[in-house]
Amino acid sequence: MLRELHISTITDAISQLCQTANFELGDDVVHALEQSRQRESGNIGEHVLDTILLNVNLAQTEQRPMCQDTGTAVVFAQVGQDVHLIGGDVNEAIHEGVRQGYKAGYLRNSIVRDPLWARENTGDNTPAMIHVELVMGDRVKLTVMTKGGGAENMSRMQMLTPAVGAEGVRNFVIKTVEIAGPNACPPVIVGVGVGGTFDMAPMLAKKALLRHIGQPSTDPQVAAFERELLDGVNALGIGPHGFGGFTTALAVHVETMPTHIASLPVAVNLQCGPAARHQSVVI
Repeated sequence: MLRELHISTITDAISQLCQTANFELGDDVVHALEQSRQRESGNIGEHVLDTILLNVNLAQTEQRPMCQDTGTAVVFAQVGQDVHLIGGDVNEAIHEGVRQGYKAGYLRNSIVRDPLWARENTGDNTPAMIHVELVMGDRVKLTVMTKGGGAENMSRMQMLTPAVGAEGVRNFVIKTVEIAGPNACPPVIVGVGVGGTFDMAPMLAKKALLRHIGQPSTDPQVAAFERELLDGVNALGIGPHGFGGFTTALAVHVETMPTHIASLPVAVNLQCGPAARHQSVVI
């Protein structure tokens, strides 16, 4: 039996998620920042992380944005196949939720309508970037990631040759973080997508950023690779906000999927750790 769900419920949920994501950093990220602060004891990184943690606390306490760049609204919707959405266009319901949430939360509008010429601001942070996945059940899980432009701009994707193997992927990931330097607002979270096709690898990388810090891949071999990559990235010495130190990344998360015998797509999506903003709700 189908469960009916009015799209106004979607709009309300998206509006709230846009605000909460910008005001409240996840406990896993806060814990990782606190642990990094201990590692940086005695150098400038300690003071940088103290300031970051103070900012995080003020944002939550005062319900104000933790970063002036309140991001592109990236929406992941897992829709149960036993849900019947009624009342209008679901995509428009999501856009309206973003529109309402950014207005109610006094969040900066950062989206331009035309990417090449006029670059006129849409004035309401729409459109959202929407990704829909059909799943079992009669519920809808909505996740809003408010993705800042700085770290997004430093992300990279490349079609490697299979012959380079894991070592080639490792070099590409570490080089991407090295090129980014302070521009991605480290300490970063590094999402890595390997496999699939040209379009799927970046999606894997972005979804990897949603995984809780401290939750390794369920595949032991991939989990070991994540640890190796994290060690390699932190050995760069870029440190918090680029001032040097032991913590350039809080975590590296790798997601893989099958790919063509002649292909090795790799994407790296960087996320500013001090503003690693995403929130979810199930309705």
